Amino acid sequence: MRLHVGTCGYSYKEWKPGFYPPDLRQDAMLAYYSERFDCVEINSTYYRLPRSSVLEQWAATVPPEFRFALKASKRITHDQRLSRADDLVGYLLRTVETLGERLGPLLFQTPESFRCDLPRLVAFLALLPRDRRCTFEFRHASWHDDEVRAALRDRDMALCVTDDLAADAPGELPLVSTAGWGYLRLMRVDYSDEQLADIARAVHAMPWSDAYVFFKHHTGEEGPRLAASLRAAFATL
Repeated sequence: MRLHVGTCGYSYKEWKPGFYPPDLRQDAMLAYYSERFDCVEINSTYYRLPRSSVLEQWAATVPPEFRFALKASKRITHDQRLSRADDLVGYLLRTVETLGERLGPLLFQTPESFRCDLPRLVAFLALLPRDRRCTFEFRHASWHDDEVRAALRDRDMALCVTDDLAADAPGELPLVSTAGWGYLRLMRVDYSDEQLADIARAVHAMPWSDAYVFFKHHTGEEGPRLAASLRAAFATL
């Protein structure tokens, strides 16, 4: 299994001077970040997709093995709620292809109030190419059932695993495999070395070719520190 580990976003002045040098320009952050991690989750695309020229610049800035995971537009997930979104999905898929081989998974995060609608999900999945890695973060508990997982599995789409901020044991993640690869979002402010080791072992035990793991940035350098620590723990297995 190949582990891709990074953070949710990278362009944060709060990461100075802990992660970024204090005099590093903002337009140099991506290159600096990509020398230390091999992937990043871009959340700004939830609000608006950048122009193709910007995506081309991103792709040219990072090494060939670097991957951008992009959060899908809220117009698809929140406004349309996965319904009547053919044109929006088409635009998304055409635009992100600008990243070429550096395009990683697309993240579709549904609203907390959006209850399970299996027929709607199945129709939406049909809009997505089988060769495009997509992951779904369902935030209403009604989505977490066998039929939804079977629908994702049929299209080789990953169920996004998100750490439960209310749980007592963040190392005990409910990992579920619905694709040949996995996707995790770890949202806590901090994790102990023991908890990171537990997560590394759990991910390593899954039947995946690749696993993408992202830490939330918060207000300081915790995200990059935790990402590096998880990578180190995984390397010992």
